[in-house]
Amino acid sequence: MSEEELPYDSFMLVSFGGPEGPDDVMPFLENVLRGKNVPRERMLEVAEHYSHFGGVSPINEHNRQLLAAIRTEFESAGVDLPVYWGNRNWNPLFPDTLQQMKDDGCRRSLAFFTSMFSCYSGCRQYRENIIAAQEQVGEGAPIVEKVRMGFNHPLFIETMAESVQNEIDTLGVVTSDVTVLFTAHSIPMSMADNCDYEKQLREASRLVADKVGASDWNLVYQSRSGPPQQPWLEPDVCDAIAEMDDQKKIGHLVVVPIGFVSDHMEVMFDLDEEAADLCQQRGIKMGRAKTAGTSPKFVQMVRMLVEERIGKSQQKLAVGELGAWHDVCPADCCQYTPRRPQGVRPT
Repeated sequence: MSEEELPYDSFMLVSFGGPEGPDDVMPFLENVLRGKNVPRERMLEVAEHYSHFGGVSPINEHNRQLLAAIRTEFESAGVDLPVYWGNRNWNPLFPDTLQQMKDDGCRRSLAFFTSMFSCYSGCRQYRENIIAAQEQVGEGAPIVEKVRMGFNHPLFIETMAESVQNEIDTLGVVTSDVTVLFTAHSIPMSMADNCDYEKQLREASRLVADKVGASDWNLVYQSRSGPPQQPWLEPDVCDAIAEMDDQKKIGHLVVVPIGFVSDHMEVMFDLDEEAADLCQQRGIKMGRAKTAGTSPKFVQMVRMLVEERIGKSQQKLAVGELGAWHDVCPADCCQYTPRRPQGVRPT
């Protein structure tokens, strides 16, 4: 039987990983930066971000909660796939997870990446990491195929729209009186030029803004970590807030980390601390929308994307102008060859 004829027999949650205590921070960052020419000063700067939160990234605990929610969703919908979890940079690491899957008899797995938008670091690099882990595990390592990107799935859009509306309601104003800034992790322009990251982000942001009736919105970026001479996607969220406030005086602002599935370290530090502090200094009333997290509709979306691939559903739901994204990434999809030293992505 060929690989394509093997039935899907498992599900794998694929994520970045993060430290779970002070002693984990430097080993974790060394994993992230292995093979990259990044100054130690930059590593120490990022490590300081973690110290604000006891050296613990929220991402691993989020993934445990997401795994539990997915298991429950699968069971209630009759999706008979055991659920596994593997990370790029911290335990459980891909080789360990694939070895466990091999030992359990898994041969072909479907994966959901905790990255909703296409770029090298959010898609292709994960696939390269998994291939390297398969080679490490050796003969019999399970095949791993990702489900399609769900950036314009109606349940993702509804999840984020509800989150934005909740913050508008909390601020106690009408939507027309609120500025909405959608944020995502910045990436080098040389990476952005070879993927659909910006296009997908702008489409998802537009769809959410339309859903809540927000006309005053924009897409901005955060967490840039490359050297100053390397162009990255802009504007930065704090720069954008300051510039907009100088131009028209922002009264109420909702910041929406649409590019993040959960409250990563970047969300907590860059938005909940830096952006919030800036808004307080300028007298702007700011609300920060929740990430998708383990909201029921988001978990349902994961299950529906899996059902598409296992043949349990004939529907490929998508809203907006871009349509349902491809199931199988083209060979040249999201290619990236760094021209200068890369930065650190704390999570």
